[in-house]
Amino acid sequence: MSAVIDILSWACLVVGGFFCCVGALGLLRMPDFYTRMHAASVIDTLGAGLILVGLGLQAGWTLVTVKLLMVGLLIFFASPTATHALARAAMARGLKPLLAQPENPSSKP
Repeated sequence: MSAVIDILSWACLVVGGFFCCVGALGLLRMPDFYTRMHAASVIDTLGAGLILVGLGLQAGWTLVTVKLLMVGLLIFFASPTATHALARAAMARGLKPLLAQPENPSSKP
């Protein structure tokens, strides 16, 4: 049973790390503020959540797991709320999203 828990734990850690790396790449590659903010929110909720689950599986049923659960709940509730507040503040300041408009070759002079 210990080997199964180790395999599940490492799978969560690796997949969570993968999502964090993809989200970090998204922060660098996305064209505007709103898409970068979306990439950052994915890192917080999915990547960090999977890493915390993997660490909780490694810790077993101890006080460490309870602390990891509390950190996970904080991330789960605070990250989407902060992302939403940041997006509303950016909209209120007049920052418009970059909309990709397909070019129409017939409309060029």
